[in-house]
Amino acid sequence: MSKKIVITGGAGFIGSALARALVARGDDVSVLDNFSSGKRENLQDLASALAVVEGDILDAALLDRVFAGADTVFHEAAIPSVPRSLAAPLASHTANATGTLNVLEAARRRRVRRVVYAGSSSAYGEPPSLPVVETMAPAPLSPYAVSKLAGEHYCRVYARVFGVEAVILRYFNVFGPRQDPTSQYAAVIPRFITAALDSRLPTVYGDGEQSRDFCFIDNVVEANLRAADADAASGKVFNIACGSGTSLNRVLALLGDALGRPVAAHYEPSRPGDVRHSLADISQAKAVLGYTGAVSFPAGLTRTLAWFRQRTSTP
Repeated sequence: MSKKIVITGGAGFIGSALARALVARGDDVSVLDNFSSGKRENLQDLASALAVVEGDILDAALLDRVFAGADTVFHEAAIPSVPRSLAAPLASHTANATGTLNVLEAARRRRVRRVVYAGSSSAYGEPPSLPVVETMAPAPLSPYAVSKLAGEHYCRVYARVFGVEAVILRYFNVFGPRQDPTSQYAAVIPRFITAALDSRLPTVYGDGEQSRDFCFIDNVVEANLRAADADAASGKVFNIACGSGTSLNRVLALLGDALGRPVAAHYEPSRPGDVRHSLADISQAKAVLGYTGAVSFPAGLTRTLAWFRQRTSTP
């Protein structure tokens, strides 16, 4: 039996991938997006299969209308990026913290069964040890990280006090097809790939030995689908990653192997708010959600490179 599902930020990279999976399994899907960073082209292949509502999560009346009858809300809407939050802290707070509170309030009013919240590994900051586990004390290093962590706290409160089943997924460096490489705040994988395909030098901030637990988009979609229905998940936080770290220099080497030529880089000083290393313990997600994270980083990188190559060669 199909369910009514709402995805806030559903025209974004992660939201649109989730929409594609939900439509494929036969759900009644509505996407809410203000298109400040989401792209209509991300939903082009789904145009006849879902409802798209243009609007903002700060609009309480609109949320009431869109959430009416919804079983599950996947809350992906946010102003992403650490550097962007350093340039405009108030905007990050308003969208990510106040916006999340608005979503939870509307979910409470409309008796939505479950809200799955897109959290961020940036909540950990520079942890005292690796891999990070969900019980570690958060130590955010940027306004973005603080705003996303505030959203987590609201989720816990609404689960405990108001009975809104809220599940928090802390994403670790998600990448994959359809990720935007053009923004100055773009994630590293699409920037590296598009620069290499254009025979340009990718920019690395720092010495390139900083590492990340890169997580392919299909793994994140899997985690969301499982989080929507898992028992004993409400009010809890889960790391969503692969449980393995890869340095940026290693990413460049793997790209070079795939392209059959070395990929050199232009190195610049490290940026404020960037963490040195990121690595997740995903045992909690495996145990409670049944999460597998089946697509490894090398496999995901190969699939992502193939997608960008096809896009580049298509007239």
